[in-house]
Amino acid sequence: MPNKSAKLGLIVYCSVLLWSCTSMKKFSSNYFYENEQTLTTIEQSYKKLYQDNQFSVAFTDRTFNNISFEIITDSIKLIYEFEVTETRLQDTLVKYKFPVKEVTGLIMQMRAVKCIWINNLDYYSNQQKRSLVYMSFRPVTFRLPFNNEKYYTLTFYAQPQYFDSEGRLFATRQLRKHRKINDEIFRRINDRVCYTVSERFR
Repeated sequence: MPNKSAKLGLIVYCSVLLWSCTSMKKFSSNYFYENEQTLTTIEQSYKKLYQDNQFSVAFTDRTFNNISFEIITDSIKLIYEFEVTETRLQDTLVKYKFPVKEVTGLIMQMRAVKCIWINNLDYYSNQQKRSLVYMSFRPVTFRLPFNNEKYYTLTFYAQPQYFDSEGRLFATRQLRKHRKINDEIFRRINDRVCYTVSERFR
């Protein structure tokens, strides 16, 4: 009897795990296109702002009321914690010469689509330095007991990328090696946007 119960439990667990993976795959394939206009606007706004002042933004609570704002200078990184509506945020933006309206607008757009983190990452392709915009999300999916939480991550490239027959991102067209970001393999959404599902959002 114990053996039968254990087998039944294993079958149920595997079934739920398969359902969870399928659900996440469906979320990944649909989410971008359902929110494409807003996500593209966020990407373009962030890239423009980042050119003048390097920074990243992360929401630190599930209610999307608190943020971590990281300012990157040539010599130091400064990290501030704010509520999104408090005046200290605007005062800090003014102090470091950020355009207040544009940055707060970006934060509110992130909040609207539940984007928990945005950052710029540098990488090299054919010995040339390039950059991408990296966004993370906490999808609402079934979570198995004792399993780590999963995050949905999008990467936006400035140039079209190369992929294998299964849609996995290549490092370059000539070098048939998968490019990993934070040890994760990314998959194609379109020629310029990729996704992965990870246990880390940074």
